[in-house]
Amino acid sequence: MTDIVDELKWRGLFAQSTDEDALRKALADGPVTFYCGYDPTAASLHVGHLVQVLTMRRLQQAGLRPLALVGGATGQIGDPRPTAERTLNDPETVAQWVTRLRAQIEPFLSFEGENAAVMVNNLDWTAGMSAIEFLRDIGKHFRVNKMLTKESIARRLESDEGISYTEFSYQLLQSMDFLELYRRYGCTLQQGGSDQWGNLTAGLDLIHRLEPGAEVHALATPLMTKADGTKFGKSEGGAVWLDAGMTTPYAFYQFWLNVDDRDISRYMRILSFRTPAELEELEKVTEERPQARTAQRALAEELTTLVHGADQCAAVVAASKALFGQGELGELDEATLSAALSEVPHARVTELGPLVDLLVETGLAPSKSGARRTVKEGGAYVNNVKAVDGEAAPAREELLHGRWLVLRRGKKNLAAIEVTAG
Repeated sequence: MTDIVDELKWRGLFAQSTDEDALRKALADGPVTFYCGYDPTAASLHVGHLVQVLTMRRLQQAGLRPLALVGGATGQIGDPRPTAERTLNDPETVAQWVTRLRAQIEPFLSFEGENAAVMVNNLDWTAGMSAIEFLRDIGKHFRVNKMLTKESIARRLESDEGISYTEFSYQLLQSMDFLELYRRYGCTLQQGGSDQWGNLTAGLDLIHRLEPGAEVHALATPLMTKADGTKFGKSEGGAVWLDAGMTTPYAFYQFWLNVDDRDISRYMRILSFRTPAELEELEKVTEERPQARTAQRALAEELTTLVHGADQCAAVVAASKALFGQGELGELDEATLSAALSEVPHARVTELGPLVDLLVETGLAPSKSGARRTVKEGGAYVNNVKAVDGEAAPAREELLHGRWLVLRRGKKNLAAIEVTAG
């Protein structure tokens, strides 16, 4: 790659910029300080945010200086949704979420060296500003007719609900962020998703009005989508969060392991830090042997390590293998096993009945006769041990951590029994 712009384009991370030639020159002249903002409208970032977080990491590795903004002010408002008003969270909750999001972003960046990252909070420059100051110093430079052209605002205006002045003003707050970071840190580049393009360019316009001659830029990455038309970052259980308490590391790993073959090449380029040669080899292997899911496994391990650490990744890989008979279930710690089994069909019982009943209760067999047939044909397993007597009840001594039984039909159909107190 001749420069970072070429690499971003090769990886599918370059949707648009305000002036590509000017941006290339600025990057060549360097050093460039850039920022990307994250609003704490939830207690955790989700995998959709990874595109921006990892792009920040990529830009820093290329020599740029990152400012990671977690919006203690904008998080109290929220960028307008295309469909409905957001529920406003109280300032104390937003402050707690600022702390949580900062802790999630920090491990991806380096805070040492000539281009050390800086964490910033826009509450620092908005909290002391009066409404009169905001309207005179910032609002004066915005034209309502131009703001109305923003897609999310236009859609809301066409709806029955309309849009509140609070959310309509969000663009002014985000624009002020770029202005303040330009003045405080010499920030000349804002990075964000292509859905934020209106906000990105509004910040540039504000700087040009108040700082004549300033050379500032915007860079937008494409929105991640799925080949089947569903929203990226969603699983059957909802959003896939980076917080281990909201989405377990095992579920996080499985999300990437289950990526559609039609999407994996694009996701690898966008999210992986492997070299182009390594990625092209993985793409080739996937095309030749898609059933092996080599690329999905590689991406799942890389991202689980980045987000949750090498030890957690090793634990979930071991659990994934053990559940399908390629490792020792008894060697898995209780937390990892519980997290893994929460992702498969399971039934809760107070007493262990005959195996055929357990197979039916978990949905691994449609009926007792079907369960008996599965056992007779050698296709039923209890804790990876082939079952020979469907009428016998598993012994309590077989329970993993005194609580779980792992049932399997054939090679791939899993379920669990959880024994609870009566």
